[in-house]
This record gives sequence, C-alpha cells and structure tokens, in this order.
Amino acid sequence: MRQTSDYKVKISIIAAVAENNVIGNDNALLWHISEDLKRFKQLTENHSVIMGRKTYLSLPFRPLKNRRNIVISRNTSAIEGVEVVSSVEKALNLCKNDNEVFIIGGASVYEQTIGIADKLYITRVLKHYFGDAYFPMIDEKNWEKTFHSKKIYDEKEDLYFYYELYER
Repeated sequence: MRQTSDYKVKISIIAAVAENNVIGNDNALLWHISEDLKRFKQLTENHSVIMGRKTYLSLPFRPLKNRRNIVISRNTSAIEGVEVVSSVEKALNLCKNDNEVFIIGGASVYEQTIGIADKLYITRVLKHYFGDAYFPMIDEKNWEKTFHSKKIYDEKEDLYFYYELYER
C-alpha cells in the first residue's frame, strides 16, 4: 500500500536486480553491464541522487558528476562535494524544488522509499547471484508496469538483462 507523501518532487528508484532480488554483496555490485551503466548516467544526470553511505563509498568515482549527491548516514560528518543528512525525510526536503529525484541505493534506502516512490526504473539481470543486499519485493497491485524492453545480451558478463518501468 502506498504511503502518503507530502513531497511535490517525483521520487524515482533506479536499481539493477538479479532474478533472486540480489542487488549486491560485500558492498559491491556483482556485475558490470556497460549499457546499463550508460543508461543510469543518462537517466540520473542533472538530477539529485540520494543514497546511503555504503552505496556512496562503493562508487568507483565519487561524487557522481553532473548530479547533486545526497548521502544518508547516521554519521553526518562532512564529505567533500556531497550533502550528508541523517534521514530519508531530510534528504527529500533538500530536493523539494526538484522535478525528479533518484534513489540509487542501497537496500535500506530502497526499503524506506519504495512506499512513497512514483517510479521504479528496474534493470532485471537474468541470473541468480549470492549476495547480502536485496531489493524489496514489488507489490504489483500498487504498480503498473508501463515499459518492458526486449532481452539484451551482455557478452562481457555472459548474461541477459532487460529494462522495466513501473509507475503509480
């Protein structure tokens, strides 16, 4: 069930999810799909991106260029080039004048925001992985799948994937 939201900003979640809902292990992605990373950049560029501290620290290049980086952490010590806040609510309040904000991970931040999100940009990785971070279940009674791409093969990772878009 959708939680009510006082936020005017469109809240979008973006994630790459394995068949068994795994999104990572030991604070790292389990695949490197170049096409998906390019899509992530294209969708999130010139927007605010909200993430947990572990997700931020796992980024190969940080902060993410051409995006407003907001990190949620209990430890609110300053990080150069990043706004650090202690809650999802405070992060979203920073974005109240944005037209769309992207939640980019990790599992805890996804769990806290899936109930108030307006869109889910999901990359389905058609492979099972062992991991310790999972994407929350998508209750399809509360979402309409408005896009489903064809399967795409990634030769380097030797796997298939496809894109989905869910909207409220």
